[in-house]
Amino acid sequence: MSRPSNTPAPTDFLPELERRRLLKDVTDRDALSEHLKTGSRRIYAGFDPTADSLTIGNLVPIMLLAHAKRAGHEAVVLMGGGTGLIGDPSGKSEERKPMTSETVAQNVAAQRPIFEMVLGKVDGPDHLTVNNADWLRTLSYIDVLRNVGKHFSVNMMIQKDSVKSRLNDREQGISYTEFSYMILQAYDFLHLYKEQGVTVQCGGSDQYGNIVVGLDLIKKDHFAELEKAGVVDFQMDHKTRDDVLSGVQPRHVLGFVAPLITKADGGKFGKTESGAVWLTADRTSPYAYYQFWLNCSDEDVSTFLRVFTFMAIEDIESLEAAHAQAPGKRAAQRALARAATIILHGESEMLQAEAAGKALFSGAIASLPEKTLREVFSEVPSSEHNMASLEGMDLVELLIETGLAKSKREAREFIGNGSVSINGVKAAEGRTLGSSDLLHGSIIALRRGKKAWYVTRWG
Repeated sequence: MSRPSNTPAPTDFLPELERRRLLKDVTDRDALSEHLKTGSRRIYAGFDPTADSLTIGNLVPIMLLAHAKRAGHEAVVLMGGGTGLIGDPSGKSEERKPMTSETVAQNVAAQRPIFEMVLGKVDGPDHLTVNNADWLRTLSYIDVLRNVGKHFSVNMMIQKDSVKSRLNDREQGISYTEFSYMILQAYDFLHLYKEQGVTVQCGGSDQYGNIVVGLDLIKKDHFAELEKAGVVDFQMDHKTRDDVLSGVQPRHVLGFVAPLITKADGGKFGKTESGAVWLTADRTSPYAYYQFWLNCSDEDVSTFLRVFTFMAIEDIESLEAAHAQAPGKRAAQRALARAATIILHGESEMLQAEAAGKALFSGAIASLPEKTLREVFSEVPSSEHNMASLEGMDLVELLIETGLAKSKREAREFIGNGSVSINGVKAAEGRTLGSSDLLHGSIIALRRGKKAWYVTRWG
């Protein structure tokens, strides 16, 4: 849970989301604004445990929850330990390979610290984390068909893009299992509404249809309860029933979504040459995370500052103005990298990542801690070497062996013109290597020119 704090008076934070380019669609804007202003609300977003971490794209709904918390509302994290056993067909061209219960449970446990790292630092009411396996596993098949499935029209379900595209693909198709995913997802909203008092769901724009389906299920379930109580006549004709249903409001139950984050050049957000950017340090180190933001383009930095930091809009606008005057200094990117890394990894890790970047640029790497050094060089070309051959090794031979030079003549030329360094220190002609050159007892880093680093590991 988050640390104790002075809880702010509940406010409508939708205008803040708009200023931050974090609001795309709302099921009923006026109703939601009024709902947020008149009390502290429980607002949830769901997360799929398809891996033992989340990617940077998943940070968007986490930031939505963080803004809700900052505005005096209670953020509810829904971890999909139950739905993860089924698999969301959205965005998938073929059936997912089912994960075992053990794998899903492990992924849920591995993802949980991410929410603590981000939401736990935000002032506001304590946030709540729940796992839909706790209630979905207790449902019987008959109960689902009788009490939930009866509220879903197959005609409506097959019109959803995630289903329609698969139905039109004769080779892949869609199984009944994945077809039923939206029913379970909608049931999550109904359960949280009835058992936890959750009245608002949020997420990315790809979840808007699922949110609407959940709202509709809550309304129909409420109508069914009115039938049982004799408030409405279950024998009324369909038109009259629909008219009554359209007016059923079992308290305000609403939803909103953020737009899909894209890069200005049309490239996929959250991808680097080495793969996805993850939200846990074992997958993407704090150094690599810092560098991801630092290397963003001038065209993207304004959006990323608004979406992925809590910096005041006025401060962001000041940064934009300064950046426009001197883009080469990349002040906006540096501010983004600092703020975004602090949110996820904390200030200490941010400072280490920043120092590591400066050391790598200057070549002064010898003072870096071993953990940071390994992070910095995790994607640099490297090779393993026998420690017994280190003492007295000719640098010329090692440059050829590592591919930093093609021949002895070229290696001597590089050394002679001062373009070769060992652990950041310029190498002299005739240089040999020994155990005294080892960093942390096992690493020697070579550099040719300003950027061509190569790591040799000795053991």
